[in-house]
Amino acid sequence: MWWVFALLSAFFAALTAIFAKIGIQGVDTDLATAIRTVVILILAWGIAYFRGGITSIHTLTRQNLIFLVLSGLATGMSWIFYFKALQLGKVSQVAPVDKLSVAIAIILSVVFLGEVLTLKAAIGAACIIAGTLILIL
Repeated sequence: MWWVFALLSAFFAALTAIFAKIGIQGVDTDLATAIRTVVILILAWGIAYFRGGITSIHTLTRQNLIFLVLSGLATGMSWIFYFKALQLGKVSQVAPVDKLSVAIAIILSVVFLGEVLTLKAAIGAACIIAGTLILIL
């Protein structure tokens, strides 16, 4: 079932690129990121509230909070650079290069999480890296 959610994530990420490219025309990308963040903030807290996730907020550990904050900071930096890239480049170039994050995540999962790098994952990451290089060059 995880793959259904992953495909939905990919679909909405694709829509994000299209909507963002249209929305940032003539707009400061930092302002655009701030507006997007407010919308996501309201949406995320609304979902957490209505699905009952807020009731378990007291169970968060110090480690949970530290790494969720770090994840939020990384997400914010990703969005800032993504919007700037979209403003300067084509969606058909920026979005695929942004997906290099998949190959980087595979590598980092091996280094920091101790996940096993399977042949299938290594080949997939290599293909993503090769495709990214083709798009850039």
